[in-house]
Amino acid sequence: MSILLAAIGVAIFLEGVVPFLSPRLFRQSLFSMLQVSDRGVRAMGLVAILAGVGIVYLVHYSGSI
Repeated sequence: MSILLAAIGVAIFLEGVVPFLSPRLFRQSLFSMLQVSDRGVRAMGLVAILAGVGIVYLVHYSGSI
C-alpha cells in the first residue's frame, strides 16, 4: 500500500511541474487539448494507460522492488 501511495504522490508531483514552471505552456496545452476530438483524447488516454501498465509490469517483474 505504501508503494501505491508513493506512486500517486509522484504522479501528482509530476502533474504540477509544468503548471508551476511554465503556466503559459500549460494553458496552451489545455487549449490544444480542446481542439482534439473525443476519439483522439481516448486514444491518448489508452496510450498512457498501456505505458503505465507496461512500466509497472517491467518494474515488478525485473526484481528491482
